[in-house]
Formats: sequence, structure tokens, C-alpha cells
Amino acid sequence: MGGVLPHDLPVEPARPMTQFDLHLGDCVEGMRTLEPGSVDVVVTSPPYNLGIDYSSFDDTAGRDDFLDWCHEWAGEIRRVLKDDGSFFLNLGAAPKNPYMPHELLLRLRDLFELQNTIHWIKSITVEPLGGEPVSAGHFKPINSPRYINDCHEYVFHLTKEGTTKVDRIAVGVPYSDKSNIARWGHTGGKDKRCRGNTWFVPYKTITSRDKERPHPATFPVDLARRCLALHGAGSDTVAMDPFLGIGHAAIAAAEYGAERFIGFEIDEHYLDEAKRQVGSLQGELGLG
Repeated sequence: MGGVLPHDLPVEPARPMTQFDLHLGDCVEGMRTLEPGSVDVVVTSPPYNLGIDYSSFDDTAGRDDFLDWCHEWAGEIRRVLKDDGSFFLNLGAAPKNPYMPHELLLRLRDLFELQNTIHWIKSITVEPLGGEPVSAGHFKPINSPRYINDCHEYVFHLTKEGTTKVDRIAVGVPYSDKSNIARWGHTGGKDKRCRGNTWFVPYKTITSRDKERPHPATFPVDLARRCLALHGAGSDTVAMDPFLGIGHAAIAAAEYGAERFIGFEIDEHYLDEAKRQVGSLQGELGLG
């Protein structure tokens, strides 16, 4: 999954000094060992409490207990995050629990401001005028007479004050109408505009889930890398994922060129896979 870079997003190569601190253990306890204000950007996707079959985590807590736990780890994220830092929180829902992302977000509103809401589109069908429909991406079909297929998740961009500057053009797209480049002064003559808050990021096609994506709920590397680029701290970035999983945020940090990446994972098998994928990427880039 890692190492495939999209053509529409220029990426600075990882530097030899990129440091990976990947830890086995509870993320709350782990984050308590970090200095306040020491992290630039957090990209993570916690358990959704939707009954997902993780190997070392019970994803079926009571609603209030789950939200209280989320407030606890989010409080540690706020403590270690710089005042101008960014916290990108990926959350999905399910037909049986559609309010969960919004309930969790509301539970955290005493800690963070919601600065941007990004819609991660996994699959989409576009119907051009005068053309045939074009479908792209992947989704898990829902066989139900009540629900439609769920083809997107949220990425909530949370900050301490709601005033953190971002690099909109770092994740920008070319103008479809090139005359706009000269017509609008804010372009600076460059063929790049803000992408907006709908990001089509499909999963990479795989042949074996057990071998290539041995985790029941993980985001694509490119989703995390776009978050890092949008925050825009550059090569001095200290990034963190308190729910590391198999390390896709770590791979994104390496591809982006972050100075340091910190990750916590409670499952030893997932952590070993994260270390393997990071090591493989460093080998590809000649850093191993």
C-alpha cells in the first residue's frame, strides 16, 4: 500500500534523518511521556466502537464509556500538540450507528475547534454531461432494503483555536479552465487551485488482505500524506498517530519527509507489520 505516490501531489522525499519512534502499548500512557507542545500534526483513526474485529481491542464498549475514553486520549493529544498544530481525525459510521462521528466530535468540543470537515470519498460515480457514467474506487456493498452503500468517511481537521494556517495549494488541483489562471490575480500565474473538502482517495487494489492489508480498518497512505501536506509544516514536522495500526500514517510521514514520527499501538502483531512496512519503504528510498 505504501510507496505509491499520486501524480497530482508533489512530495518531498524522505530525508535520512527521519526518526521513527514506534511504541507498543496504550496510547494514553504513551502520550503522557511526551513533552507538552512537542507535536506539529496528528493524523489518526481510532476504533469506531462499531464492533470491528480487532485482534487485541474490544470495539463494543458502552456509548458513554467509549466517549469518555475518547475524551481522555484526545485530551492528551491537545496537551502534546503545538498551539498552531493540526489534528486530523478520521471517523466512519455504520447504518446501525450513524450518529457516532458527530457524537464523538461534540464530545471533544471543549478541547478543539472544528476548523475543516473533509469528506474522504472511497468510491464515486460521475455522470458527465453527454457521456457515460464513470465509476471509480472501492466500497463494501450493503445488502439491505433500508440502507444505501456507504462510500465515504469523515476527516475532521481539529485545532486548538480554529486559526491554524494551512497550505491549501499543497493539496491543490489544476484548473480545468486555464483562462482562470490569468483572470484571477490570486493564482499568481500558477495552474493550481484549492482542492476543496471532498477528497477522492481510493484504496489500492490488493490480492491478499491477510498479506497486504492485515488490519480490519485502516486508511490509505495517501489520505494521511495529504493531511500532512495540508498542514504544511515542511521537513521540520513532528507527526504522530496514537492508533498506529499497521503504520500507514508512518509511511505517509516518511514519504512527506517529516523529521520525526511517533506512533503507539497496543497490538504487537500490528506494530510488527508497521515496522516491516516502514523498513521496506526506507529500503526503497535508500535509507535503510
